[in-house]
Amino acid sequence: MSSITKAEEGATQQHAEDVESQIMKPDPQALGHGVDRVAQMIGSQHIELTEEDNKRLRRKTDKHILSVLVWVYFLQILDKSVLGYGAVWGLREDTNLTGNEYSMVSSMAPIAQLAWLPFSSWLMVRVPHRIFMAGLVFGWGTAQTCMAACNSYSGLLATRFFLGLFEAACLPLFSVMTSQWYRRAEQPMRVACWYGTNGLSTMFAAAVSFGLGQINGALASWRILFLFVGLMTVATSPFVYWLVDNDIPSARFLTEHEKLQVIERLRANQTGTGSREFKWPQAFEALIEPKTWLFVGMAMCLNVTAAVTNTFGPIIVGGFGFDKGVTSLLNIPFGAVQLLVIFPASYLAHRYRIKSAFLIAVMLPVLAGAIMLYKLNRDYIPPLLAAYYMLAFLFGGNPLIVSWMISNIGGTTKKSIIMSLYNIGVSAGNIVGPLLFSSKDAPRYEPGLTKTMGITGAMIGIIILQLVNLIFLNKMQERKRVRNGKPAKIHDLSMEHHYAANLEDDGGDGQLGGNAFKDLTDSKNDEFVYVY
Repeated sequence: MSSITKAEEGATQQHAEDVESQIMKPDPQALGHGVDRVAQMIGSQHIELTEEDNKRLRRKTDKHILSVLVWVYFLQILDKSVLGYGAVWGLREDTNLTGNEYSMVSSMAPIAQLAWLPFSSWLMVRVPHRIFMAGLVFGWGTAQTCMAACNSYSGLLATRFFLGLFEAACLPLFSVMTSQWYRRAEQPMRVACWYGTNGLSTMFAAAVSFGLGQINGALASWRILFLFVGLMTVATSPFVYWLVDNDIPSARFLTEHEKLQVIERLRANQTGTGSREFKWPQAFEALIEPKTWLFVGMAMCLNVTAAVTNTFGPIIVGGFGFDKGVTSLLNIPFGAVQLLVIFPASYLAHRYRIKSAFLIAVMLPVLAGAIMLYKLNRDYIPPLLAAYYMLAFLFGGNPLIVSWMISNIGGTTKKSIIMSLYNIGVSAGNIVGPLLFSSKDAPRYEPGLTKTMGITGAMIGIIILQLVNLIFLNKMQERKRVRNGKPAKIHDLSMEHHYAANLEDDGGDGQLGGNAFKDLTDSKNDEFVYVY
């Protein structure tokens, strides 16, 4: 029986080698300058790929790429969010923070992100991802660990600055990697998988802070908490370098033939898989498009409220009259609500192939929760907790925005620029959010809640504007295709739940699919279809 199995395996391996030996290797000089890296492998070939192949390759990508993204993003959110629990367990008193100093400590990380993001855009294009990500993880883990040694306001500012500097490229990098490894139809759920660790990290931080808070030792509870999460992150860094692959051509978990199949299954995206050349025309195009700034506006509005919950959430709950231990534990359901919102919202966006409608849907409970916190008497604890937990719905918004955005951007440089600008919006929101709340307004924080309501309403308005803008852009694309002798309407195969070859879409005339790996921007590629 074993000899038959070995014979079958040998035959399979021989077949794979025969297939790989027959693959045409394109002439790099014939491809032109600045094309996608995978174009040097696939050239103008169309590789045969079945739905079974598609599922198998997707599972392999999930195992080797998505699993790393999920764990590292969990650590990034954990390191960022433990500041709020540190405040509950005595950080403000031990470091003699007064007035708005705690708010400024919280805002220092996003200030550093704002300063560093222009460099992040360039580094994301030029530096191999396994080196870049491992360096980021080591850097912010070290900064988080050093926070445990702080005894003053200035020390906290310095360590939070370096924490923010190294975390700056995390969200843009993860978004770019998701777009480079997955079909557009698959991206919402993959973004949800790594972004969904927001909920897990909130629950974990709440539970760990409660457990470590029971230690009565020489070190304060908040210092032990910072050491624990910081050292866990530092220890992860070498594993990131060992596990992550830079791109499809260098992927160690794929055979040569599988690399071509992975490239083929991503063809319909029309967004490419990455070029090492930083292209200034693409950067300029990103800066002048209204689409870019509408996404940045969404990021800022949403993350103002996110910063409020991360920084002041435990303090707001403590203002309901609970002690430190209960305050930490009551944030576990907040994380659970995040999980319960993120995955269904992303699945529905995937199922019905529309993100804007579900993005608006998750914003409505946030608005209602802020209104309830503003209006309700502080004697009604259960409704107040329900209102606070409704704010967790906003965490269903970021993965929808990210997947919506990366689905609507073509060109490696343009994508890195827009993702960095998006993170600037995130950082600006994280700076503004804590500053809306002041300790003098405790325990009701009415001025901050009023502003939060207005910002959430503005967020809904921006989503509607972006939807109208994308509809207009698709109309322009249709006219462009007609001028170029192509059909006005293109069936967007990248949004299909099952893989379908591009050749089926163009009736075999070979016109469509040729632009996929030329590293063109969405506006320069007439075959690009914007998604809503």
